[in-house]
Amino acid sequence: MPFVAPAQPQREILRRLLKEYALPNVGAMVVGGLFLAFSGLSNVGVAWLLKPIVDGFMSADAFYQMRWVAVSAWALFIIRGGATLGALYVLSRLGNRIIASVQKRAFDNLLDQNLAYFQDRHSSEFVARLALSAYGVRDSLQLLLQSGARDVVQIAGQVGVMFYFDPFLATAALLALPIAAILVGRILTRVRKFAKRSFDGSTLIMQTMSEAVLGMRIVKAFNLESMMRERMNQSVRTVEKSGNNIAFGSGLAAFVADTLAGFVIGFAIFYGSYRITIFHSSPGAFVAFFGALLLSYEPAKRLGRFPVDIQNGLVNASLIYEVIDAPMAEARKPGLPGIAVPRGLVTLGDVDFAYRPGENVIDGLTLDAEPRATTALVGPSGGGKSTILGLIQRFYAPARGIVSIDGVDVAGVDLAALRDQIAFVSQDAFLFRGSVRDNIALGKPGADEAAVVTAAKAAYAHDFIMEFPQGYATPVGEQGAQLSGGQRQRIAIARAILKNAPILLLDEPTAALDSESERAVQTALDKLRGGRTTIVVAHRLQTIVGADKIVVIEGGRAVESGTHAQLIAHDGAYKRFFAAQFGAAALRE
Repeated sequence: MPFVAPAQPQREILRRLLKEYALPNVGAMVVGGLFLAFSGLSNVGVAWLLKPIVDGFMSADAFYQMRWVAVSAWALFIIRGGATLGALYVLSRLGNRIIASVQKRAFDNLLDQNLAYFQDRHSSEFVARLALSAYGVRDSLQLLLQSGARDVVQIAGQVGVMFYFDPFLATAALLALPIAAILVGRILTRVRKFAKRSFDGSTLIMQTMSEAVLGMRIVKAFNLESMMRERMNQSVRTVEKSGNNIAFGSGLAAFVADTLAGFVIGFAIFYGSYRITIFHSSPGAFVAFFGALLLSYEPAKRLGRFPVDIQNGLVNASLIYEVIDAPMAEARKPGLPGIAVPRGLVTLGDVDFAYRPGENVIDGLTLDAEPRATTALVGPSGGGKSTILGLIQRFYAPARGIVSIDGVDVAGVDLAALRDQIAFVSQDAFLFRGSVRDNIALGKPGADEAAVVTAAKAAYAHDFIMEFPQGYATPVGEQGAQLSGGQRQRIAIARAILKNAPILLLDEPTAALDSESERAVQTALDKLRGGRTTIVVAHRLQTIVGADKIVVIEGGRAVESGTHAQLIAHDGAYKRFFAAQFGAAALRE
C-alpha cells in the first residue's frame, strides 16, 4: 500500500520540527544564534565606523582619532570572522546531527513495516526520501535561526543607523521594502511548485539507474538500451526543466529586488548629494547612512525570500515525515510472550488472506505440517503457495483463521521470537554486501569461524569457497553478483544451517538452477531437512516425490494431500500435474 500518513499543514510540520528537533538541541541553537547575531551586529558596526573615517580624512587634526578608528575596524572584523566561524561550526554540527536523527528515525520505521508496505513502491523512492528529503528538516530549522538571529538583527541595527543619521531618507528607503516583498513573494510562490517536480524527477533518475544496473543482463539480452535511454532522458528533462524554471523565477525575483534597490540607492545618492552641497551636511553621516543601506540589502532580500524558502524546506520535511509517520505494522509490542517449539507442528486453520480487498489469495485454507517431516506444497502458479510461507512467518496477517505452531497462535507471540524459530531459503538467494563469511554468519550473528565453516561444509559450499583466492573473505558483490546461482543458493543454505531453527521453509530453492547445481543444492537441502519440520514450495516435482506429505494448492485451497504414491493412485489434480511435467509414460514406471 502507499504511504498512509495523511498530509499535514505546513504550520503543523513547522511545529513538529521545533518540538522534535529544535527543543532537544536548544543549547546548540542558542549558541549558534548568538554567533549569528554577533556576525550581523558586526556589519552594523562597519556602517557606524564609516562616519568618523570619512570625516577624519577631511581634517588633518583628526589623525590621532583615526588610529583608534583603525584599531576598532580591525577588532570589528576579528569579531565578525570569529562569529562567522563559530556559527558555521556550531550550525554544521547541529545540522548533521539533525539529518542523522531524521534518517535513523525513518529507517527504523521502515524496518518495522510489513512486506505489504513495500510492494507497490520502488526502492529508489525510499532512498530519495532518506538521502534528499531529510535535508529539508535541517534547512528549515537553520533558515529560521539564520533569518531570526542574523538577518532580523542586522536589518534592525542598520535601520537604526539610518534613522540616526537621516530619518527622512531612512523613511523613504523603508517604503520600498513592502513593495519588494509583495512582488518577490508572488514570483517565488509560483516557482515553488517546480521544487516538487524536481524531487520527483530525481527519484525517477535514481529508479532508472537502479533498474539499469541491477537488470543489465536483461537490458543487454533484449536490446533495451534505447528504451532505458529514453526513460533516463525523460527524467533528466523533467529535472532540467524544473531547474530552469526555478532558476528563471529566482532570477526574476532578484531582478525585481535589484531594480527597486537601485531606485532607492539612486534616490539616496541624489538626495544625499543635495544635502551635502546645498546645506553642507556631514559627508561622513551620509556615507554611514549609505553604507548601512547597502549592507542591509542582502539580508532584506533573504528575508523577502524567507516565506518561499521555508515552504520549500517544509515540503521536503513533509516527505520524510510521511515515512516516519507511517503506522509500524511490525513494531515491537512489549509484553508478548516468546514461543517454544517442542514438536514443530505447523497448522493453518480456515485461513483467508487477500493482498487486495475482495480478491482472496488464500481462501478457507486448512493445512497441517507434521513435526520432523517434509510437507511439500505444489500446484499452479498464483495458487498461494508462497503466500502460505509468508503467513507462517507473519509477513502478513490473515483476514480470518489462525496460524499456529504447536497449538500456539503466532499472532499472539513476540515477532522476533517467532522468526528465531524459522529458517528460510528462497528461490532468489539474497546476499548482502560483504564477504562470503559475513553472509553465512547472518544466520547466527556472533558465530565464530569454526561454526561458519561447519555450516558451509554441511551445505556443500566449503570446497568452492576455498577455491576463491580470498576464501571466506571473498566479496560477494552487489546481491551476490560475483557468484553463480548455485553458489549463492548454497551460501543461503549454509546461512539457514547455521541458524539451526526447528522449522524450515523452502520456497522453490532449486527452481532457477541448472541440473548440476540442482543436484548439489538438493543434497545440501536433504541434509538441512533432517530432524526439522520442513515446508517446501516446489514446481519441479522430482525434488519432492519423497516428501512425507504432498499438498496440492489451487485457488488458495488445499484440494488434496497424501504421499506421492497415494496421490498418483488417487487420479486427481496431482496426477494430472505430474503427467503434465513428465508425460503419461512416467506414471507407468
